[in-house]
Amino acid sequence: MPISRIAIGSPAEASQPDALKAALAEFISMLIFVFAGEGSGMAFSKLTDNGSTTPAGLVAAAIAHAFALFVAVSVAANISGGHVNPAVTFGAFVGGHITLLRSVLYWIAQLLGAVVACLLLKFSTGGLETAAFSLSSGVSVWNALVFEIVMTFGLVYTVYATALDPKKGDLGIIAPIAIGFIVGANILAGGAFDGASMNPAVSFGPAVVSWTWTGHWVYWLGPFVGAAIAAIVYELFFVHQTHEQLPVAEY
Repeated sequence: MPISRIAIGSPAEASQPDALKAALAEFISMLIFVFAGEGSGMAFSKLTDNGSTTPAGLVAAAIAHAFALFVAVSVAANISGGHVNPAVTFGAFVGGHITLLRSVLYWIAQLLGAVVACLLLKFSTGGLETAAFSLSSGVSVWNALVFEIVMTFGLVYTVYATALDPKKGDLGIIAPIAIGFIVGANILAGGAFDGASMNPAVSFGPAVVSWTWTGHWVYWLGPFVGAAIAAIVYELFFVHQTHEQLPVAEY
């Protein structure tokens, strides 16, 4: 069972060089991802004089996030695993792939990376607003919560299938592409309703810089619940059962 493999870790782990390097890699990758993703939205607003979101703007946001995440995951994969998302880290923790203490290091680094990226965007654009995630007209917090749970489930399930599954083999090579694609596709599906975050850090950075917290809890609870469900389902049905069905070697 995945829950049985959950590990807290030791305090010494927080000061180990490999853990600190991994946290730094997560910080840098998150900065890259949020700067490009949030920046694409700010560029659209400037080009349209803060006009309403259009289908073209949604497609542009999906492409920018997909490309940026592909790069951000790729450059951190060999150092930290390329989580670039507190929900992905939580999913990995639930499945026993990372300790709680290392997860906390990742979360701190990811949140700081998102905040720094938004501060840099605000400065470099001459003070343009880093718009926080919000719900569209007619969309309730419960609608958005389901959106975030389902979209993050798809994302973390993809992470498990292409990056964390011990049987992945050569499939691991395309993991960053697959992860970027599912995020881009989910933005096309949910962007018009709640912004399609799937990533608490991506929501946290703009919220801090603009100091806008309306409905912010949705962008934490939804992704964490979706990530946990994906981790448990994948570990229980595709990893745990596979181990149980392995033939006993005869000598």
